[in-house]
Amino acid sequence: MADPKVIPVGSVNSNPILTTLRDVYRSFSERRDALGLSNPGTVENIDREVKKNVFLTNYTFSGLRADLTKPVSMTPLFQIAHALSIGSQGLPPYNFTAMYGTDKVFMQGNVDNDGQLSARTNYKWNSWLVTKTDIQIAPGTGPAMLQVDNEVTGKDFTAGLKAINPSVIEGGLSGIFIGSYLQSLTPSLAVGLEAIWSRAALNAPPEAAVSYCAKYRGLDWIASAQLLSQGAINTSYWRKLTDKVEAGADLNLQFPPGIGGRGGLMGSGMRKEGTASLGAKYDFRSSTFRAQVDSSGKLSCLLEKRVLPPLQLTFAGEIDHFKQQAKVGLAVSIEAADEEIMQQQQEQAGSNVAPPAVPF
Repeated sequence: MADPKVIPVGSVNSNPILTTLRDVYRSFSERRDALGLSNPGTVENIDREVKKNVFLTNYTFSGLRADLTKPVSMTPLFQIAHALSIGSQGLPPYNFTAMYGTDKVFMQGNVDNDGQLSARTNYKWNSWLVTKTDIQIAPGTGPAMLQVDNEVTGKDFTAGLKAINPSVIEGGLSGIFIGSYLQSLTPSLAVGLEAIWSRAALNAPPEAAVSYCAKYRGLDWIASAQLLSQGAINTSYWRKLTDKVEAGADLNLQFPPGIGGRGGLMGSGMRKEGTASLGAKYDFRSSTFRAQVDSSGKLSCLLEKRVLPPLQLTFAGEIDHFKQQAKVGLAVSIEAADEEIMQQQQEQAGSNVAPPAVPF
């Protein structure tokens, strides 16, 4: 058998087509770097300044709650926590949490008194690729969920591919698959899209939808807009008023099908539904206060007060004027750290050495 023909390396480098493509890509990369573009974040968190920093959505609760956290180690990060709650509609009576993190991996597990287990793992392959995995298992015949998310972070873009309950056991592909891409066009403007493909079972037809988004960053303000499937529109505006005061506004418009069955922005049977929310956040020396009001008649507030270094009190309240309902929550959070751990925390806070960048 004749030996295969070996192509010299010099012939590849002297190939005019490959050389032209390499020069075009190099020129494009140089012009792209000259624009000074920064990473715009992700499509999922395009309005995080309003939804996650200012608004109370991720913080509010009702009833009584007690959290006991014990740090075991700082490097690597390892801690355990016990949470007790009474009279809460969304929190279990007891929940145990364990957390571990380094500069490459983050793991967190939760189990409640009913035996419902949830686990989360983030693994940082390199400086631009992170894989995130979420698992939820309920006892008995309860539903289970598996979610795998791969996120690519570039200098001026972020791309993601997420799969929720993917399966090929029945002889075909089923589940929910979400692909997203957000690109900076200028130092202030970023645009992106998100595509969703879902199929509940093989005997059900697949469904697909595409959403579009844009984000503009000013000197001390950020505005974002999203055009979702079925004609829904969501806009948000965040502004930093002072060093310790932030404010945010959010407007959500829904266009569900009306009597004629035709929905969306162009449907003749369109019904209009919308909610507007306005919130503010105040950072004091040892406390944080958040307040929010929306067009549905809900007024809510939340106060986090650091009484002592290991002790924090949280008060939450909500009044629904239209439904004539009120909710109140009070939480006590205690961090029981050993003297060695507290010394490590003080040394880490007082030194210029940055803590490990845990991929949360």
